[in-house]
Amino acid sequence: MSPTESRAPVFAAVDLGASSGRVMAGRVGAGTLELEEVHRFPNIPVRLGGTLHWDVLSLHRGVLDGLRAAGRAAGGRPASVGIDSWAVDYGLLDATGALIGNPVHYRDNRTEHAARTVADVLPPAELYAATGLQYLPFNTVYQLVAARGTPALAAARRLLLVPDLVSYWLTGEAGTELTNASTTQLIDPRARDWSRPVADALGIDLGLFPPLRRPGDPAGRLLPDVLDETGLTGPVPVTAVGSHDTASAVAAVPARDERFAYIATGTWSLAGMELDAPVLTEESRRANFTNELGVDGTVRHLRNVMGLWLLQECLRAWESEGRPQDLGELLRRAAGEPGLRSVVDAADPEFIAPGRMPDRIADACRRTGQPVPRDPAAVTRCVLDSLALAHRRAVEDAQRLSGRVADTVHVVGGGARNELLCRLTADACGLPVVAGPAEAAAFGNVLVQARAAGAAGGGLPGLRALLRETQPLRRYEPAGDRRPWDRAAARIAGDTGPGKREEREEEEPCA
Repeated sequence: MSPTESRAPVFAAVDLGASSGRVMAGRVGAGTLELEEVHRFPNIPVRLGGTLHWDVLSLHRGVLDGLRAAGRAAGGRPASVGIDSWAVDYGLLDATGALIGNPVHYRDNRTEHAARTVADVLPPAELYAATGLQYLPFNTVYQLVAARGTPALAAARRLLLVPDLVSYWLTGEAGTELTNASTTQLIDPRARDWSRPVADALGIDLGLFPPLRRPGDPAGRLLPDVLDETGLTGPVPVTAVGSHDTASAVAAVPARDERFAYIATGTWSLAGMELDAPVLTEESRRANFTNELGVDGTVRHLRNVMGLWLLQECLRAWESEGRPQDLGELLRRAAGEPGLRSVVDAADPEFIAPGRMPDRIADACRRTGQPVPRDPAAVTRCVLDSLALAHRRAVEDAQRLSGRVADTVHVVGGGARNELLCRLTADACGLPVVAGPAEAAAFGNVLVQARAAGAAGGGLPGLRALLRETQPLRRYEPAGDRRPWDRAAARIAGDTGPGKREEREEEEPCA
């Protein structure tokens, strides 16, 4: 490490994912951007009394241990701490500031009938016109409607989304970061503020939410007891970042200009385009596109599809059956399987719940008259071909709905390491794919902190230029004939063609 690099400040990025959390130490300076994972810890949900919860106290313990490790990397005191996590879920605090039970997991089935209740008050078209958010059965608005009348909600005086809850425990100061708030379906994306008409119509008390913060805003300093727990030397500021991990990941897309689409891959694939304003048309709603807020006033116009959750659940199923799979070897064998032999709709809500994923994939193939994949390699190829098809559909729809053109697709997040998925996505989209960085959420988290501290300058173009200059990226050119992809899409058109998809999405909120 050069003397200049050794003097560059260290920023601690807390990045909480659906299966694990980690703390990363990011070093940022002139021409310098380095990221080191200093601590990783599991995120294992707990089912209690029939309800699936996040073990948020265990996560907090992992954060504290990670901050101690980040302190060692920073010589005793990181320049700042930033926190990002998954979206929509929240913790409730009572009048004393104590947590009222562990947050409920978004995959819990408590929202099963909430969409009908909401639609009876606000028809889907009206709700979309106000908030621009894609229908997903676990959006915060549906969770709050499902929780109506419960003792926990009645006792609550504060509602904190997961990254805001962690920030509160570290600083004692409560706030609601805007990019994550935009996933609640209670934000007006044009005003970048709460939609009071929606909240009032549904009887949701916006007073439960503390004031909004924007990425780069100060979020307090580590409390004395946190300093004691972590061995850090104070003061250590906490900085609001794009606390929705996808907002941080998209901020770290190393694009050269505005002509790009992105796919943030991990448990979910979030595929779309970065815009200056939301797209609130009825056509966008029927395409099930969402308008989430990003860093620096941007809008993430995207569609959520299942992502690598499909493969993760298959791996869990095979392990439970006594057939554990080595992922690298499995992907090698999947690459040798016939392409596009069987595909499923990777955006289908039937794949949201955990359990029996290989069987459910087989059922979907059977239902659409396709060969049923019989072994792990064939199932894996089916999953990756299906994800590439879903990526193609989302990228094409994003361009059509926004009126913008993309000449490159950037794949960031964990899926950027999956060479087969990136290659298939390039072939399906007919566009070059630039893969990397894999740790995009952590990079975006660190860069927003660094800019707030004066260690990095400029807007998003400047931050992205630093990524291009310092991080390894891999480019995949499209190859082969696109007609097999067209035929594969047609095979599942009975479930996913424009007419059928519109019918299903019209029905889903009232199901």
